[in-house]
Amino acid sequence: MKTTETSETPIRIGFALTGSFCTFSQVIDQLEQLANHPGWEIFPIMSPNAYETDTRFGLAKDFRARIQSICGHEIWHTIFETEPIGPKKLLDVLVVAPCTGNTLGKLANGISDTSVTLAVKAHLRNARPVVLAVSTNDALANSAKNIGTLFNSKHIFFVPMAQDNATAKPTSIVADFTKLEPAIESALQNRQMQPVML
Repeated sequence: MKTTETSETPIRIGFALTGSFCTFSQVIDQLEQLANHPGWEIFPIMSPNAYETDTRFGLAKDFRARIQSICGHEIWHTIFETEPIGPKKLLDVLVVAPCTGNTLGKLANGISDTSVTLAVKAHLRNARPVVLAVSTNDALANSAKNIGTLFNSKHIFFVPMAQDNATAKPTSIVADFTKLEPAIESALQNRQMQPVML
């Protein structure tokens, strides 16, 4: 496995966004920081919903434009575009941030019917690390079993996370997106960053 300190070629990071739209601004701010990391090259991926949907948090076209400007690569947003990740070994590590409850459920149950879930499946074929940054209102409810399954899965790592509003949303958990960089570094060394729960 390459390390950021010794690699002569860039660490190739797939960065996939799924539809937790309320976190997009935070996530994209951190994406910008990652893109400035020496020796890292970022390849953006978006689920169909993330790629196409306008919400009260912003227009899809504006998010897409900013992401592409940061990464300097076109966004992979179809199954056709992400399938080669496996056979061509395109990535060293794959990040899913934000990772919704829907995505967690699909990953835990081997469902690969979107650009992001197929990207994860294709990448895991090469026994390379996947880093999940959870953002879901039911993390301590229906999604809890899926998180547990993924914690017990090889090559899956989590960004440290915490309840974001324990009073109003007691089952909601959101990753600390400011910890994406050290979580990626740890995953590249086959280690889960600790503590996981903040």
